[in-house]
Amino acid sequence: MTVSAQEDFKSYRGFVINELTEEPITSAKVEVENHDFSTVTNNEGEFTLKIPRKLINAVITISYLGYENKSLHLRNFNEERTRIELLESSEKLSEVNLYQIKDALSLVKNCFSKRGENYMDNSMVMTGFYRETIQRGRRNVSLSEAVVKIHKEPYTSNKRDRISIFKARKNTDYSRLDTLTLKLRGGPYSSLYLDVMEYPEFLFEDEQLFNYSFSLDEPTSINNRYVHQINFEENEKNNSWYSGTLYIDAATSTLLKANYKLNIENRKLAAKMFVHRKPGSVKVYPEQIEYKVDYFEKNGKWYYGHSSAMLEFVVNWKKKLFNSRFTLNNEMIVTNREETAKSNLKKSNYIKPSIVMADDVSGFRDSNFWGSSNIIEPEKSIQNAIEKIKEKLD
Repeated sequence: MTVSAQEDFKSYRGFVINELTEEPITSAKVEVENHDFSTVTNNEGEFTLKIPRKLINAVITISYLGYENKSLHLRNFNEERTRIELLESSEKLSEVNLYQIKDALSLVKNCFSKRGENYMDNSMVMTGFYRETIQRGRRNVSLSEAVVKIHKEPYTSNKRDRISIFKARKNTDYSRLDTLTLKLRGGPYSSLYLDVMEYPEFLFEDEQLFNYSFSLDEPTSINNRYVHQINFEENEKNNSWYSGTLYIDAATSTLLKANYKLNIENRKLAAKMFVHRKPGSVKVYPEQIEYKVDYFEKNGKWYYGHSSAMLEFVVNWKKKLFNSRFTLNNEMIVTNREETAKSNLKKSNYIKPSIVMADDVSGFRDSNFWGSSNIIEPEKSIQNAIEKIKEKLD
């Protein structure tokens, strides 16, 4: 536990592991009960959650797919990182609990038909944290981070969501890019558009569900809720096609989580989907594309909460014997939210969906750059990259 120099919040640190195997649990949700403060664990199971000092009696709940929830009072956190063990859920899910659903396609259709009933039905301003990394091999070559304001419209609205940047920093080591500058377009929008319930057209084109095959897998649980696992894949497999798993609440037909990937059959056509501009002497092909999205719940309504993407590319240069591999990762988490009828920001304050995050290293000089904003705890490789950036600036 760390007391901030600012007197209005404290930082509580922990790491989440499987109780039996002691393996770290990645992307577990960490939230304050009855309050809108949350984050997720990083790839090493670690987290830091900043909470207003006045919430001295708060309880933190940790949850993850297939595990029993665990709740801890703040007094149970120690001065260092608190070890938190989650136990895999062993409860047998009966057919009665799962309402004897046997038609996977009907379940998915019902899920989309209840979008207005199950999901956020008013405008909201969400505070989020966005991180974007580019690696060449195993070495970080670019790091972007931002605290953003997501101006979220109701799920039944035709209006597009908008994003403004509250605070950001970015550094790129161009010397490691092999004369090729990789840039990810969209920034935080590329994470927000993974919201399948708000933007189904990016996964299920025009919601034409008959173009996909759906099948029921073994049931599971999330946040102590019975959940259907629906596997899906596109029927047309000539070019690039999606497959994945939808996690749908058995009681309410709400999509709680989705994991999916783009299967690449034709590298040239797949490259056209992702590569907008490149030198004529280089060929860039996507090798692996994976996406995840999770929804959070408040007062019976669900909303976009966390998403991540992993894109791996192979770069071939003419007259070069060896190729280069680049991995692009981005992730965004909603850390706070407030209901609002209308945004007070001007149109010029919003970033464009085509944004490329600009280099700005000034924020790396300040050890308290994020202040009271909750972020995703950087894993060791990212923390090492941040330390190297600081060394160069000193």
